[in-house]
Amino acid sequence: MVELKTDREIEAMRVTGAFIAELLTDLASRAKPGVNLLDLEHRARDLIEERGAVSCYWDYSPSFGRGPFRNVICLSVNDAVLHGLPHDYVLQDGDLLTMDIAVSIDGWVADSARSLVVGVPRAEDQRLIEATERALAAAIAVARPGNRLGDISAAIGGVAADYGYPVNTEFGGHGLGRTMHEDPHIPNTGRAGRGMKLRRGLTIAIEPWFALTTDKIVFDDDGWTIRSADGSRTAHSEHTIAVTDGDALVLTA
Repeated sequence: MVELKTDREIEAMRVTGAFIAELLTDLASRAKPGVNLLDLEHRARDLIEERGAVSCYWDYSPSFGRGPFRNVICLSVNDAVLHGLPHDYVLQDGDLLTMDIAVSIDGWVADSARSLVVGVPRAEDQRLIEATERALAAAIAVARPGNRLGDISAAIGGVAADYGYPVNTEFGGHGLGRTMHEDPHIPNTGRAGRGMKLRRGLTIAIEPWFALTTDKIVFDDDGWTIRSADGSRTAHSEHTIAVTDGDALVLTA
């Protein structure tokens, strides 16, 4: 069931979103060659505790994971793209790092992800990250009342096609509010004009993610980390937004 949010509830989610944006910016400044993923995990824990927020990941145990998840952030490196389990790994020059986090403040959730290159970037990695960011921007631009979920999916898929990247539809965007995952599911490609009509008060996380040369995925032995099936590099961008009477409001900006 899709639950529309009031203006007051959206403002509460915006508070959470602002904190997430600050947290990701802090971690991005620390993600340098020689830094251990566990250092970033513990920094995220400290920031969450200082703010009085609650991690949506800790003890999360969905059907697709080998739960419970005992970390507060997903950190995925190179060919890993989703649900990366923080572990004892020291970042190397040129690593492509994706950080994905969801927290709750005063009972309201926001969710965001950002990809970056540690140290000196490769052109193809920058292009891959750029594609996810442009796909996210294109999707947000069509998230207006009267349009449909399929318009969001089609916008993402269109950018992927322009860049020549395949698209996986097993994991995509989703509704959120009181909990991290609510209806509706939003695939990262689809047909415009199809699906549920967008209405004021709809709050969703839009999250295009692409692998360089495949739409197939595999799971690590940890039961969580999802990688490209062919070992190609990956990137992921995500914002939480609210549908308004006009342009969408980006709550995690």
